[in-house]
Amino acid sequence: MYDKVCIKIGSNVLANSEGGLNKSRINELVTQIARLHKSGKKVILVSSGAVASARGLVVPDKKTDRVSQRQLLSSVGQVKLMNLYAQLFDLHDISIAQVLVTKQDFSTREHYLNMKNCVSALWDNSVLPIVNENDAVSVTALMFTDNDELSGMMASMMGCEGLIILSNVDGIYNGHPNDASAQVIPQIEADEKDLSKYISTAKSDFGRGGMLTKCRVAQKSAMSGINVHIANGQHDGILTQLMDASQQVVHTHFRAGEGFPAVKQWIAYSEGFAKASIIINEGAFKALCSKKATSLLLAGVSRFIGSFEKGDLIKILDENQKTICIGKASYSSSKANKHWHDDKYKPLVHYDYLYVFPEFLS
Repeated sequence: MYDKVCIKIGSNVLANSEGGLNKSRINELVTQIARLHKSGKKVILVSSGAVASARGLVVPDKKTDRVSQRQLLSSVGQVKLMNLYAQLFDLHDISIAQVLVTKQDFSTREHYLNMKNCVSALWDNSVLPIVNENDAVSVTALMFTDNDELSGMMASMMGCEGLIILSNVDGIYNGHPNDASAQVIPQIEADEKDLSKYISTAKSDFGRGGMLTKCRVAQKSAMSGINVHIANGQHDGILTQLMDASQQVVHTHFRAGEGFPAVKQWIAYSEGFAKASIIINEGAFKALCSKKATSLLLAGVSRFIGSFEKGDLIKILDENQKTICIGKASYSSSKANKHWHDDKYKPLVHYDYLYVFPEFLS
């Protein structure tokens, strides 16, 4: 169905009830991914499970703080996890590569494109990339929410048509998954305004995120033009079934929207790298959130919070200081202050470098 696909496997799929690795489940998933790879599909595997892999191998000292514990467990567990993947993919004569990333690797277009070139080179040489966050060096303030967010960024970066997020439930429910009357919602549109009605606040036993993260990532990816499928990774054959358009699988499909240019896709995931914020007035808010392509003019700015240079990313806030957009500054805050009352001065953020969060679009 998709020529390029990103597959994210969560810790709750890979781990057994004791917290270690469920090797039979991993083997079943590897077999499916190998079939896709050999059929000519370009696959990125975003795999959690490093911390779960280390459970039972090492017991952190009681004096070790939580951040250091995660660094310890992920560093030890990543070796075991990749060794297992290497052994299993080797049975199918498939070479793999470990790609450890931090959120800072997405912070500039230069870093972003360097990483894109790396994955492209792996694909061109029939090597399957396995991606995980480099917890050993990630700064807490700039960590991915979880690997759902990382998978969305990887899928967007590599121009994937599909993103498959495997969890331990069948999809997004219209109630709590444990409620007998709750049913899986088969389809959600990319521009759905109210995601709260689909979200359970329950988190998995082993992962960092929950359905809230999955919904947000899924919608952002769908708005970028990527079809997103949230499905149960504990069901045999789930990947090959999802990739076969003729088969009906119980899961949730976020339908792809029209998509954005590549630079906007990068900006969409870059809120954490904003150098400053600006508050806009009601007129600018209405203009930016309309269906008409609109740039941000200085006339719409109420005040600046912090300073920025040309090319920096800035958060754009409404009068209640709620973030509605992320944009790339056309010039510095000092120049903006100098020309603030010049009605004919060029836009502070051009539309081509402006991403409006879906819930604010009218």
